[in-house]
Amino acid sequence: MNTDDSGHAAPLEKCDALMLDNQLCFALYSTSLMMTKVYKPLLQELNLTYPQYLAMLVLWEEQGLTVGDVSARLLTDPGSLTPLLKRLEAEGLISRTRSKEDERVVLLNLTEQGRALHEKAKRIPHCILGASGLTIERLQEIQGELIGLRSNLQDSL
Repeated sequence: MNTDDSGHAAPLEKCDALMLDNQLCFALYSTSLMMTKVYKPLLQELNLTYPQYLAMLVLWEEQGLTVGDVSARLLTDPGSLTPLLKRLEAEGLISRTRSKEDERVVLLNLTEQGRALHEKAKRIPHCILGASGLTIERLQEIQGELIGLRSNLQDSL
């Protein structure tokens, strides 16, 4: 290990491209962490975790989706989504039923309680907007840019 005159570890050759604060990935990661922290108390009022909230958002848009449909929308693996969906079912928010056409397919529907939760959740976007300190127009611009970045990254895989 290289040491400086005081015996402390000497920094490696400075490379601006490898500085943490110059990494887009870190900016995205740390912003995601902060976003999740802002959501946490809002979602606790609904008794949902952030991943559960995302799944509920998909089901509030469209009912009768399959586990695969929800997984594709959330860009997750169906196997990792299943335990989350089982918890939502245990909480009485969704029902999971096997398709009559293909028993391997599980259909997801909101229960009355799940539909009622939608009403309570409607205030969350406004709270997030306030916490961001940005205008809705600027947030929509950022969202569009991130979706474009995500698409480019998906295309590179």
